[in-house]
Amino acid sequence: MTNRQPAYQPSTTDPSRSRLRNGLSVIGRSDLRTNGGKGAGRRAASAAALLGVLALTACGSGSGGSAGAAAGEKVDGGTIRYAHLQEPPCIYGGWVQQAYLSRQVLDSLVSQTEDGSIVPWLAEEWSVSEDQLTWTFKLKEGVKFTDGTPVDAQAVSDNFEYWTGGGNGTVQAYIQEYYESSKAVDASTLEVKLSAPYSPLLSALSQGYFGIQSAAALKERTEQQNCEAPIGSGPFTVGDWKRGESVTFQQNPDYNSAPQNAKHQGPAYVDSVVWSFVQDNTSRFGSLASGESDAIGEVPTVDFETAKPQFQVQQYITPGRPVTLSLNTVEGPFTDTKVRQAFAYSADRKAVVDSAFLGVVPFEPNGTVSQSTPGYNAEIAGEYPFDQAKANALLDEAGWTERNADGIRTKDGQELAIDIVFGLNSIVTTEGATALQNLQEQVKPVGFKVNLLPVTQADLFGGAYSTPDSYDAQLGYWTSPTAGILYINFRQNTAKNPNYANTAFYNNAEIEDLILKANSAPSTEEANTFYAQAQQRLSDEAVAVGLYTQTSTVATSQNLQDVWLEASQGEPVFHDAYFTE
Repeated sequence: MTNRQPAYQPSTTDPSRSRLRNGLSVIGRSDLRTNGGKGAGRRAASAAALLGVLALTACGSGSGGSAGAAAGEKVDGGTIRYAHLQEPPCIYGGWVQQAYLSRQVLDSLVSQTEDGSIVPWLAEEWSVSEDQLTWTFKLKEGVKFTDGTPVDAQAVSDNFEYWTGGGNGTVQAYIQEYYESSKAVDASTLEVKLSAPYSPLLSALSQGYFGIQSAAALKERTEQQNCEAPIGSGPFTVGDWKRGESVTFQQNPDYNSAPQNAKHQGPAYVDSVVWSFVQDNTSRFGSLASGESDAIGEVPTVDFETAKPQFQVQQYITPGRPVTLSLNTVEGPFTDTKVRQAFAYSADRKAVVDSAFLGVVPFEPNGTVSQSTPGYNAEIAGEYPFDQAKANALLDEAGWTERNADGIRTKDGQELAIDIVFGLNSIVTTEGATALQNLQEQVKPVGFKVNLLPVTQADLFGGAYSTPDSYDAQLGYWTSPTAGILYINFRQNTAKNPNYANTAFYNNAEIEDLILKANSAPSTEEANTFYAQAQQRLSDEAVAVGLYTQTSTVATSQNLQDVWLEASQGEPVFHDAYFTE
């Protein structure tokens, strides 16, 4: 995690191919246009691409219509009642659950479409210098934050300084290696200087973490005020937040800065969104079935097939890093590569995932990059298949040759005990916890004793489990629209320059160099070659064991139209939504 405010999001196919898995279409692409709309400067090579993947199920009363088919006449106004699984500590911050909320309030410079293209948002156009070190953004004119101050180049520059100064640890992790400075050339022209070429820049900027806040608010309000009610230029403002219950977003009547890929320009159609937090799966789905909610997130897998004929259901396979077990490489049993490899071979991880998620969430064997991410190395998917004979042989070679009365392997009087830490109902859903329990049972015959340690959101994000002596493996994910996430997760962790996102505590200068070469590569093809090499090296070392893809799902009632999932992280967008009657 980054400063323990994770982009550490608990995250998944060769991005150039489409496949049908468990009835869900998973589509990816690896081309990304970096030109900003008409008049934009030269195209810059970019490693970013599609992320995302929406599978829309047909809905309606046997009419064969699509999930988005109108149910009647459009009605302006009204309140959307949305039920979500997790409540974060702030609306703005570095965790994807915070980006879900801040996306409703803050506009970003650019937006990403389903096919991986980057399109204008607050920036109408952009260009990059020949040496790839100077980016110039032309901003929309006449846009204001909801406190009345202008969204001008100076305000955006102030946001860059705020991010890199530690205001958002996740943003800092993305660009700290590359960002040098920014300045307002004039009121509508922003210049950003980099210390090295960074081809994933535009994709990174499309994420909710990079939402632009009022510079006046950042300077004049307290950190807690900006945490709980950030001021942006987006379609909604933050209203009442009843902790443990809900937060209300009110329509911004002056909204005039929707991204190019929005379904309409101008203010939101609805008056407000009441975003409630309902952790219990049965209660959350029940609220939609009973009409208490108009939409819910995180559709429980046990209800997924039931939901499809009744509601409009969308599923998004998150790019970045999948839900992965990071293995502690500096303390405990996993310091031995053979033990790490043996653990990877010990369980039928696909069966573990399919059983826990009922086939709704895809298995992901790659522990470093998820299958909807451009630059994904598909060859890794075939490594470390279920092979307990090989696992046993590796443990024998590693000296774990004895067993106690319970069948647990021992060495020098010590049990082969593995403590797995996971954030229950923050990083890991109840289905994810079931997957861990399944894995715990599967590795027993090989001689591993797995202890599952669910921890609270406060302890996990507060840093209580951030040191090598606090776990043997930790379950987590990161959402990211680019394989550049590898740099965040595997930049070397040193005393002088700590990297709290390197949860395997694995330092390898050669692998880090491959990732840096990829991030600065002049072409997508060259970048993906370096990313693939880095993934292969990390797989060889078995520093992370992949389990399943991080997914976003939303189900909406038949009379609520045009809710969509944005394509860089999967947040639901309510700006275009409206009711019908």
